Amino acid sequence: MPNTVWTLLVAAATAVVTALATGLFVTPRMEARKKRLGDVHAARDAFSAHMTRIATVCALLQQIQLPAEDEPGRTPVMRERLAGERERWWEQLDESTRWLIDNVATYAGSWAPQSLIQFAVEYAGNARLVVLSEREEATKVQILLALTLPVQRQFFGWPWSRARYAVADRQSFAGTLTLISGEPTTP
Repeated sequence: MPNTVWTLLVAAATAVVTALATGLFVTPRMEARKKRLGDVHAARDAFSAHMTRIATVCALLQQIQLPAEDEPGRTPVMRERLAGERERWWEQLDESTRWLIDNVATYAGSWAPQSLIQFAVEYAGNARLVVLSEREEATKVQILLALTLPVQRQFFGWPWSRARYAVADRQSFAGTLTLISGEPTTP
């Protein structure tokens, strides 16, 4: 009987010490890690959302052009509404590229390979510069699409797609950067 009591006391003391140590040392570290990982994933999700917005807005800007003054069936009111929509889309591009450049340290640093960090930083900086440039709107849209699509696939595409197009995406991105640096910024 005394051995049973002693065994129960040792087991209870071990359980108390283990629970206390876990509560004091392990749980706070795990909660802090959980918050950091949640912040990293939130930044990555926002990065993806802004890239998707850039690609979508560029597609809309390419697809929906302002009608000519003499185009039949297009009233001045309709032309004004379309101009307002296009202006709103340009504001969305401005907002998204501003977010990308302002938060690049948050989302770019969340990937381990240095090459991906550099890829994200180059993308954010060049996308913002294209929006700020004095190029024609159609040229800006083409360049933004050429910058965004390969980067989007390398960060958020399926693993086999990323692997299959890794070299082609890097070459496409580098070619677009060459086009940007070799082209005058004023129309």
